Amino acid sequence: MTDRLKPTVFTVSAQWDADAVVWAGHCDDIPAAADASTLDELLDKITAMALDLLPDNHPDIDPANLFIQITALREARQS
Repeated sequence: MTDRLKPTVFTVSAQWDADAVVWAGHCDDIPAAADASTLDELLDKITAMALDLLPDNHPDIDPANLFIQITALREARQS
């Protein structure tokens, strides 16, 4: 049986900014903040930042075990 390392999950809090028409997200664990027009683009930006900042902020975390989770908040609208 192979030992598997427990994944490290960083949660990005994202909120829709209707005035700027972007998703604004931040993660205090990384630390990083970004905005993007889609959640996929936001995930790509935050992931790149996390991988760049990981050695300085969390040298004990293996990048292969890093996962980014997005919690998104947007006002409910009727169609």
